Amino acid sequence: MSAPNPDRSPLAVALAYQEDDGAPRVVAKGRGQIAQAIIERAREAGVYVHESPELVALLMQVDMDDRIPPQLYLAVAELLAWLYRVEAGEVLPAPEV
Repeated sequence: MSAPNPDRSPLAVALAYQEDDGAPRVVAKGRGQIAQAIIERAREAGVYVHESPELVALLMQVDMDDRIPPQLYLAVAELLAWLYRVEAGEVLPAPEV
């Protein structure tokens, strides 16, 4: 996920989920050139990049390798459900998260 930043440098947070984790984990995050590198690597790997400034701002507060907090479960779950439908070939508008 990425988001614009008031100082004009991009922000990015990458999440990963494995069934035994219990919740998605923050596996990469950064601003500026680091954020741009995260976004570029995601796109090169075919990973969907979703822009949600509010969600990225909240996820930037989560420490690396930590699970997302329960307060963000619903927002992230809605985003993941939408992404699964997109990958299944359904065309839907992006969720408001």
